[in-house]
Amino acid sequence: MTEATSLSMKNSTNNLLRRDVRFLGHILGEVLVHQGGNELLSVVENIREMSKSVRTHFTAEAFDEFKQTISSLEPGVRHQVIRAFAVYFQLVNIAEQNQRIRRKRDYERTSGEQVQPGSIEAVVRELKTKNVPAAEVEPILQGISLELVMTAHPTEATRRAVLDIHQRIAKDVMELDNPNLTNREREQLRQKLLTEVITLWQTDELRDRKPTVIDEVRNGLYYLDETLFDVIPDVYLELEQCLNKYYPEGQWNVPSFLRFGSWIGGDRDGNPSVTSRVTWETLGLHRQMAIHKYTEQLRELMNHVSFSKNIVEVTPELLDSIAQDRERVELKSEEIWRNENEPYRIKTTYMIEKIQNASKSNVSADKKYNSPEEFAADLRLVERSLRNHYADFVADMYIKKLIRQVELFGFHLAALDIRQHSKEHENAMAEVLAKMDITQGYAQLSEDEKIALLTSILNDPRPITSMYHEYTELTQECLDVYKVVRKAQGEFGRNCIRSYLISMTQGASDLLEVLVFAKEAGLYRHEADGSITCTLQSVPLFETIDDLHAAPEIMATLFKIPAYRNSLKSTDDLQEIMLGYSDSNKDGGVITANWELRVALQSITAAANPFGIKLKFFHGRGGALGRGGMPLNRSILAQPAETIGGGIKITEQGEVLSSRYSMKSIAYRSLEQATSALITAAMAVKHPQTNPAESKWEEIMKDISEKAQTKYQDLIFRDPDFLTFFKESTPLPEIGELNIGSRPSKRKNSDRFEDLRAIPWVFAWTQSRYLLPAWYASGSGLYSFYQGREENLQVMQDMYRNWGFFQSLVDNLQMALAKADLLIAEEYSGMMKDQAVAKRIFGLIREEYEKTSDLILKITGQQEILDNVPVIQESIRLRNPYVDPLSYLQVQLLAELRELRERNDDDAVLIREVLLTINGIAAGLRNTG
Repeated sequence: MTEATSLSMKNSTNNLLRRDVRFLGHILGEVLVHQGGNELLSVVENIREMSKSVRTHFTAEAFDEFKQTISSLEPGVRHQVIRAFAVYFQLVNIAEQNQRIRRKRDYERTSGEQVQPGSIEAVVRELKTKNVPAAEVEPILQGISLELVMTAHPTEATRRAVLDIHQRIAKDVMELDNPNLTNREREQLRQKLLTEVITLWQTDELRDRKPTVIDEVRNGLYYLDETLFDVIPDVYLELEQCLNKYYPEGQWNVPSFLRFGSWIGGDRDGNPSVTSRVTWETLGLHRQMAIHKYTEQLRELMNHVSFSKNIVEVTPELLDSIAQDRERVELKSEEIWRNENEPYRIKTTYMIEKIQNASKSNVSADKKYNSPEEFAADLRLVERSLRNHYADFVADMYIKKLIRQVELFGFHLAALDIRQHSKEHENAMAEVLAKMDITQGYAQLSEDEKIALLTSILNDPRPITSMYHEYTELTQECLDVYKVVRKAQGEFGRNCIRSYLISMTQGASDLLEVLVFAKEAGLYRHEADGSITCTLQSVPLFETIDDLHAAPEIMATLFKIPAYRNSLKSTDDLQEIMLGYSDSNKDGGVITANWELRVALQSITAAANPFGIKLKFFHGRGGALGRGGMPLNRSILAQPAETIGGGIKITEQGEVLSSRYSMKSIAYRSLEQATSALITAAMAVKHPQTNPAESKWEEIMKDISEKAQTKYQDLIFRDPDFLTFFKESTPLPEIGELNIGSRPSKRKNSDRFEDLRAIPWVFAWTQSRYLLPAWYASGSGLYSFYQGREENLQVMQDMYRNWGFFQSLVDNLQMALAKADLLIAEEYSGMMKDQAVAKRIFGLIREEYEKTSDLILKITGQQEILDNVPVIQESIRLRNPYVDPLSYLQVQLLAELRELRERNDDDAVLIREVLLTINGIAAGLRNTG
């Protein structure tokens, strides 16, 4: 594909995006007229034009006139205006998602011999080009592992009902590209879209209640049902096809390296609604979905296996298995396949019955599949018979994919992680040990004393709990969780729950406590030969900067304890460790968090190496920039190569789920890019290429981080007025009223900064257009090295060009600076009661913003922020005039609402309008928490 062809294709697809945005904009205009008359459309258009004008040709007079127009809106009209801009963003987001699909299809259609960058074929071809032999490729594939974990963090502000409408609109808009549409069909499509947009307009985008945990479980299952169950196997199929193309001498059967897991229904940290009963119900819903999907696949298979014994010769083992099924499994009369010459259809009817019986406890073992392995064995039996009479294409198309699905999803669909705060385990342990009169003051013991006591309990096969003791509700619930895990592993297979994450891990005792409780439930067992079997791993979560510093010593202490070290033999000497991006950022600022996380990855790996332990790092990234958010493939490539040998886990949250996995084509592209990045990273491990200047750069970065942390904490922790500024100049208090998650926004009923969760912290700053957690203190940190010296600037420019870590950091800062808008943020600061304090703190923020922007441009050599990603730069530029009215309206509404509440009054309509602006701004900026 020539450069001219590429440019022409890009311009063509961009024109189609503009067409779609205009088309949907016109339809929304029709809806506004239909619902509110020409007057409503006129008001909305006037505000839009004024907003664009202020952005393009700013004058103080035009700015004041714009704000006056907004503040003078009559309440009924104001409500409609808010919704008009919010719905517009929903439609633009749909158009942009479709554009991503269109660009990929256009590339594949017109590229000829060119291979799309970031694709699976691109990375396999690169291996071949670099003369990497098949014998080396195979162990690379055996060694890679990526688990993407859906979380229940409340970062998705959009209701499921609204997402369903979005799906229908997206499909209809994509149909506009069909060149075979007649004029009549095109008009019918326009009418259908008009109907959908009216439905969207008249559907409440706000939830009338907080979702329950089970609501959140079902929302997570939506993505597995709609896209991931089919898309993930397609990624494997593509990889195997590419391997066969470039390495035809190999026999390729790619291991299951890519899976999805979930926290939803298992994450009880700070969420009292997640109980052991809810966890069990969650697992039941997972299995129900898995069996439903397998039943669907088998019914579809029946349509394609009408092979007749009159024409083909099936294997004797297939006929024997049918005879055995007939003896054991009873079918209803209408389910029996009557044509005796179609053995595959006969076999499939029994397979359907056995898979549907899999979840029924009252059905005997010989009438159902008791494990995924039994189901897969029958599928392989059918596959062998098909290949025996050369029906290979059918076997490849239908059976091979279904076998892969069984290998990936089992009967549990997605591995469920358990998470709880370390303090809850300590409290429960203190009560249990006091009841047994082992110690009356466990919590007061030193760390060394706790380790010694817990180790002795692990080495003693006798229990420390008793059915005759009554425990407090919290302690009993803590114990019940482990019982549920034991029961679940027996019912759904050991892979249904493997990891128990410990929030705020601060010592080795935190992990040993979990193992002691696991021992009480039979999940940690001493075998007769002296070995230890442990089917639930303690996983530390290191979150704060101090915890990251302490992590290597904590892990080394654990690995020296035989009772702990031997428990890892059940996981092939693999230890999972989670690193928290959100709290480390909240604790130390964006530069320090990124640097300290990198250092922690390397130092923890170094601590594990002498013990022969592989590490699987779990990266707790959020969707937003202030919580480590970035594209999936970049987040993989950003890791130090030596730290990925044991595999990678990454959280997938909120708006990331809907933007990455609600449409099959986009889900596939995200996962193929991740696969490509994973193989690239694995190659970097085998063939490390270090820049000799990197050690010098690391020293520079260490100093930059220290200066940035001091600057950050001077404001966040040491300025006595900052917390008041944060609460009064952002919609933080009102965010809690937006029913977007089952979990409280604080770990405790406290106003302390330390108890505020990172999600509302980032969400509030994003809404008010500061985006402060994503960039603040970066300029001061970078300037501490630059100092206005040209030679130091050249060093940083070299770091940007040749060091992936620094480039990723700078580019994320660019994104944050581009989305921030301090002209609007200043309006929010005007809500603060003490304006002297507001002006002082806002002045500090603005000074840092300007310093950061100026230095980023110097380092990158760009004229403007985001010149390196013009597509995103243009998207932000086009979106801002539509987001701005919502921001100014939000400031006005917050001021009115807070004034009412100070008089102990309230207004349900007013709070509803505030929440609508929150939803609208979230859609406009394309991120929330």
